[in-house]
Amino acid sequence: MEGDVVEYRIDRRSGVPAYVQIVRQTEQALRMGVLQVGDRLPTAKEVVAATAINPNTVFRAYRDLEQAGLVRSRRGLGTFVTRSLARPGAEDGSPLRAELARWIGRARETGLDRDDVLALVTAALDEHERSGDARHRPPEHHGTQERDERHQRDERHEHDPGRPARREEDI
Repeated sequence: MEGDVVEYRIDRRSGVPAYVQIVRQTEQALRMGVLQVGDRLPTAKEVVAATAINPNTVFRAYRDLEQAGLVRSRRGLGTFVTRSLARPGAEDGSPLRAELARWIGRARETGLDRDDVLALVTAALDEHERSGDARHRPPEHHGTQERDERHQRDERHEHDPGRPARREEDI
């Protein structure tokens, strides 16, 4: 995927559908400022070559991203970022990221692994939101649970043989 800004990694053991992983990784790259408005996402062919997933899975992820207003497909040219989710402080090199990196280093030194760190951060965020500070969440985060539930519901239909296949040039 030479020249592309993002490379997708699919964890087949996670239980999360591959298209949802692509959507989440794209959203994360948008939040972190890795992807910028105007950047081209890898083509379905490039993603398939790198991850060995079905092209329709990539098309579905890109369609969901397009419906969310984050990307736009241009026939024959590719799929391009149309909106950023980046917030000040989240970008590489920011003081907040540096402080978080130091904190993660300390957590790892105490023996916490990735899952432990994620659980700790999630618990702290949950506590923070319960304390009434949920008003500080960016609007893009509202509705995440509903979107995930929709993805899970739609997952049952992902391999529907009656559903027409989409061609790469349609994305």
